[in-house]
Amino acid sequence: MLVLLPPSEGKASSGRGAPLKPDALSLPGLSEAREAVLNELVELCAADEDKARNVLGLSEGLRGEVAKNAGLRTAGARPAGEIYTGVLYDALDLASLDAAAKRRAARSLLVFSGLWGAVRVNDRIPSYRCSMGVKLPGLGALGAHWRAPMAEVLPEVAGDGLVLDLRSSAYAAAWKPKGEVAGRTATVRVLHAPTRKVVSHFNKATKGRIVRSLLTAGAVPKGPAELVEALRDLGYEVEVDAPGGAGTVGKAGKTGKAWMLDVLVTEIH
Repeated sequence: MLVLLPPSEGKASSGRGAPLKPDALSLPGLSEAREAVLNELVELCAADEDKARNVLGLSEGLRGEVAKNAGLRTAGARPAGEIYTGVLYDALDLASLDAAAKRRAARSLLVFSGLWGAVRVNDRIPSYRCSMGVKLPGLGALGAHWRAPMAEVLPEVAGDGLVLDLRSSAYAAAWKPKGEVAGRTATVRVLHAPTRKVVSHFNKATKGRIVRSLLTAGAVPKGPAELVEALRDLGYEVEVDAPGGAGTVGKAGKTGKAWMLDVLVTEIH
């Protein structure tokens, strides 16, 4: 199982650990594309604070994020699972998982990033500010920058199992599973059951809880149909939009289209 996560806008401080070692990051096929973004981001933020703030879409109150980016190469690095904070990561609460669940998280979780492309939760990175929606002056839109290298690297990373895609739309633009991989991909929406509306806060929190539940239970669904069964066994109410219609729910996905799952929640918390 491969779980695709968005990053968080807010991040913990880098701390005083050893600095970034780009060559030590997972997915080495993304190294060249990472280096290109890192070089331009550091140069931009070191050279012109106002321009950098405008490019990154930062308010006056976030001016300090520019200086943080300028020092990325020498800042302390921590595991990505500690750097990313926010609603989804608070609900996932990686630090409190038992040892077996932490090992499963290290193998299965992949966090997408405008700066790094994608990293494992154990990859050591510094705190930074650079969303996938940014357009750098030299490289252009980061979503487009990452598309080609992701298309080369991610199908192999996905292996032959389930791909659970919990990314937001900006990060989903960097890599869209295709063909056979798409057929075993499931995306999830979290809906307030009485209104059938998505509410951002508990949408993120519930996605974090879903991932935590799967990791804690040791569930390893082989495809979308098995994921539906696993989530229902864990107490979630799930509605399915399977490619080809409801009659395909028990069959392996071979249509080249992702499954769409709606998880219904009655309480907003």
